[in-house]
Amino acid sequence: MQSTPSYLWSTEDLLGQGATASVYKARNKKSGELVAVKVFNNASYLRPQEVQMREFEMLRKLNHKNIVKLFAVEETGSTKQKVLVMEYCSSGSLLNVLEDPANAFGLAESEFLIVLQCVVAGMNHLRENGVVHRDIKPGNIMRLVGEDGQSIYKLTDFGAARELEDDEKFVSVYGTEEYLHPDVYERAVLRKPQQKAFGVTVDLWSIGVTFYHAATGSLPFLPFGGPRRNKEIMYKITTEKPPGAIAGIQRQENGTIEWSYELPITCRLSAGLKDQLIPILANILEVDQDKCWGFDQFFAGTNDILHRMVVDVFSLQQASSHRIYIHSYNTTTKFLDAVFKQTNIAPHHQEYFFEGHLYELDPNLQARNFCKTTESSPLTLLSTSEQPEDVVGVRYRDPALEFPKFAPRVDVVADCSAAKSAVGAAHQTLRVGRALRRARELLARGLHWVIGNLRTECSRILEQRRGAHSVLTCLQLTQGKTHVLCEAVPAGSRGPAGAEVVKRLQRVDEELSQCSRSIFDFQGALDGILAELVKDRQQVHEDKSIQQMECCLEKMQVIYRQFKKARTCLRLGYNEEQIHKLDKLNLGSLARKVLSIFQNDCVQQYQEVLALHSSRMRKVCEIKKHLKRLSNRISTCSVEMMECQGCLQAALDRLLQTEKWDLAPPAPSPIPLSQEMALRMQELLEQMRSVTCDLQFNNSIIERLGGAAPTPSV
Repeated sequence: MQSTPSYLWSTEDLLGQGATASVYKARNKKSGELVAVKVFNNASYLRPQEVQMREFEMLRKLNHKNIVKLFAVEETGSTKQKVLVMEYCSSGSLLNVLEDPANAFGLAESEFLIVLQCVVAGMNHLRENGVVHRDIKPGNIMRLVGEDGQSIYKLTDFGAARELEDDEKFVSVYGTEEYLHPDVYERAVLRKPQQKAFGVTVDLWSIGVTFYHAATGSLPFLPFGGPRRNKEIMYKITTEKPPGAIAGIQRQENGTIEWSYELPITCRLSAGLKDQLIPILANILEVDQDKCWGFDQFFAGTNDILHRMVVDVFSLQQASSHRIYIHSYNTTTKFLDAVFKQTNIAPHHQEYFFEGHLYELDPNLQARNFCKTTESSPLTLLSTSEQPEDVVGVRYRDPALEFPKFAPRVDVVADCSAAKSAVGAAHQTLRVGRALRRARELLARGLHWVIGNLRTECSRILEQRRGAHSVLTCLQLTQGKTHVLCEAVPAGSRGPAGAEVVKRLQRVDEELSQCSRSIFDFQGALDGILAELVKDRQQVHEDKSIQQMECCLEKMQVIYRQFKKARTCLRLGYNEEQIHKLDKLNLGSLARKVLSIFQNDCVQQYQEVLALHSSRMRKVCEIKKHLKRLSNRISTCSVEMMECQGCLQAALDRLLQTEKWDLAPPAPSPIPLSQEMALRMQELLEQMRSVTCDLQFNNSIIERLGGAAPTPSV
């Protein structure tokens, strides 16, 4: 046990260790509050006095929620060693988080954004105080969990920090080699004499490597054999990196370097976030300090990401999920353009559904007023283009490529490393399996919504057809009476339109009957697809493959934890070694089982659903197009009937003008007509007016129901 006047700790409670100090978990002697104490070793006191005092002064100066707080500076009772008493972060460091096999391929998007926000805020506070850290890395970013259950990350270890303005330079070297700027690396690691001075942008390089590590689970620059074993190639990769490249890897000894300008497919970040992040990484992982972004550009770029909101979109025809990063003040027009960049579906062809309903977006609506979406409850996008959309599906790298091979002999260090890789690969396999399952659910649900909308459209068109048919019946009755009346007058007074009107009304009758038959056929086809979807959704609900993989993973994690304990032993006893061998065999068997479940259940079922989905979508899109045509055909019938009504009205007008019909006693005429005929004519005129009103009323209903084509006024 060791202590200062106010704090007490055990040397067994080691939290971390560096070249000049060790950090322990300690307690306040009065309150019992947990703190972290940084105890400096003898090597620390070999440094100049001003260097020794620099960290104390830095921490006293800094005060920010994303920088570890300094509570006190005390001395141990016996050796009088300086002790920094600091805020205790119970969840370790970002490096601990990345060392967890669950994060072998990088952090989840939500956690990465928290890291981004916290590091940017902490660095902004450093720059406001003219401080350069000089040792940014995951191990110096501490984590604790807030009261809301969300992570909080804090910068720590200011032993190398110094005050430096944006335009100042320094010549001393410090830091961890994998995260060092190449100019610093050349002098500190390769020990090459050079007269270069370094500016504050060296922190940006370290931040770039840290962000890449957090996003992918691995370092961006990897020579064959690793950066510590092949230092010259490490330097070559970082200094010869082409503009825009954000990673370089050498896969074989003396092999060529493969440059990457994108984040790997195994990365858990969405394409929407990658598009925002990659330009930032490219501009801060720039070896030329004159070309590298400054902190102002860095803060502008990262804050632009952090101030955006996310809209989740699922493209139904393409079977692909998208995350759209957009500012809350941007309008629908900007959103549609952003969707176009990710899906290649033109804005005027984008139609959306949300929670079962058609979701119309006003062009001037701001994104902050959009519905609240999540990955499992996105906006469902339907393309209205005549050209069929290619199915994209879930993009992933085959998890089988990530599983390691186990050597037959017992090697506790190598076995622990292989077990960690296997558990990480199993986590990745499980994630892909969940993504495939979620895609199946979204496909079935989205298509169900579209079919529901089309069934409503069928009902609407049937109502439109019924309205048109009722008008047709009135016109046919009126035409019959008009024909009888025309037969009662001399041939020279009859109009020529009677027979033509009959033919036209017959054509309308046939057209409306054919529309009815087509709609009933479409309803039957939609009901058939709907029944298939119900079965599909039931199969998804009954699928236990995810639970089976989770069970295997839990067993693999138990073995991995056992291997971690074994790694600390100098040598295993005979019995322990036999158990270790059996565990290794079991681990391999579990890994194969995870892959088998994934390939034989998850992938196979997903591919079957995808194939069925393509044919279903073709049918549904065809029905959607035909329904639109049917609606237009019924509207055309309405126009035709209005014209027929006009012909009948004109025929009656000619009769009235020719024979001077009136209800008053008839004047002497060479061909007098009876009072009864005059009354019938008047009755027919009233009926024509009624038909006109019916036509106008029904057409207004048709237009309200489905945007029928406008008809000429009567």
